[in-house]
Amino acid sequence: MPLQSYMKLISVDDHVIEHPSVWETRLPPAMRDRGPRVVEVKEEFRGRWGETFAPGSQLWVYEDRPNPQLALNAVAGKPYEERNLEPRRYDELMPGCYDPVARVRDMDLDGVHAQLCFPNVPRFAGTLFLQSDDLQLAQVCVEAYNDFILDEWCAAAPGRLIPLIILPLWDVDLAANEVRRCAAKGAKAISFPENTVPLGLPSFWTDHWDTLFDVVEDTDLALCMHFGTSGSVPTTSPEAPEIVQISLMGTNSMFAVVDILFSPLLHNHPALRIMLSEGGIGWMPYLLERMDSSWERNRSYMPINQEVRPSELFGRHIWGCFIDDPSGIRARDQIGIDRILWEGDYPHSDSNFPHSRKILGEALADVPDEDAHRMVELNARNVLRLAPDPS
Repeated sequence: MPLQSYMKLISVDDHVIEHPSVWETRLPPAMRDRGPRVVEVKEEFRGRWGETFAPGSQLWVYEDRPNPQLALNAVAGKPYEERNLEPRRYDELMPGCYDPVARVRDMDLDGVHAQLCFPNVPRFAGTLFLQSDDLQLAQVCVEAYNDFILDEWCAAAPGRLIPLIILPLWDVDLAANEVRRCAAKGAKAISFPENTVPLGLPSFWTDHWDTLFDVVEDTDLALCMHFGTSGSVPTTSPEAPEIVQISLMGTNSMFAVVDILFSPLLHNHPALRIMLSEGGIGWMPYLLERMDSSWERNRSYMPINQEVRPSELFGRHIWGCFIDDPSGIRARDQIGIDRILWEGDYPHSDSNFPHSRKILGEALADVPDEDAHRMVELNARNVLRLAPDPS
């Protein structure tokens, strides 16, 4: 059964492929030759996964270090058997990847009303700039990216493209100031690592982040923790191909949930809202049951909160996100119908573009309209503080 026409799909996880002049036009002239820029490959180059960039390919470079993905996994709309072919030039991309006007046309084709888009070149939580040699340059690059998102990308389609920002993670005071600056310009959410420790930063168990999270609460922005933003991927056997990691990436979100719910973070910051982007939802009932059982049996001698069950804390602060998750849809009442958000993942390979609305309608065919409406639209309006649909 198709989704009711009054339900406007709001996707909380899509991706922008930055056009080549994002930083070139925003950085001071003295910084442009070290900021992110696109170069033509002159000699064959091997990427992170062993892929080949032949002469004539295009490549992003930052501080003279090559970024081995021009447009990570931007293959939506291609047949499945062609989706291993990473784009090597901008002319191989659909314009909707990097042009906001073309993106809205693709959204209309896909039956999607609004999108929240994660970065590509800076990595999903801006952690490229955390590794900079010149942190002053890195700060300017973060600000330039956020200005691109706020003043160009989302400004091209207000209400359709939802502003998501990144932060200078190496300095908590700079990060807090950037939240204030961007909130005043209309930001709705912040991309933040699912786990800061693999990045060499203090954990959620410390008070290091309190200044930042106080400001996040004051400005009423949501935190989006996309899987993989920790820079750590699940590994098994050294011989295992990448499909093993792809299949296990949702376990990063499971690790994040357990760490956050047992830590002091949400007890110290009771207004935080956290979205687990691309983490799936089918695993949530089991994990919450396991956490509650562990808490009940072991809390008396552990340095954790003794009064609030992890599942109760989850129901106040955490939202899960799904693309097409049959197990999670069946378990929606155990998860909490108000804890579930939909994501389209355009233009990545998990995307169902250009059939997202049709496929989602089929996945929700047995779900009551009231529940479906909350999952595909109303919950996103709540967590992102979006205005009600005037129609």
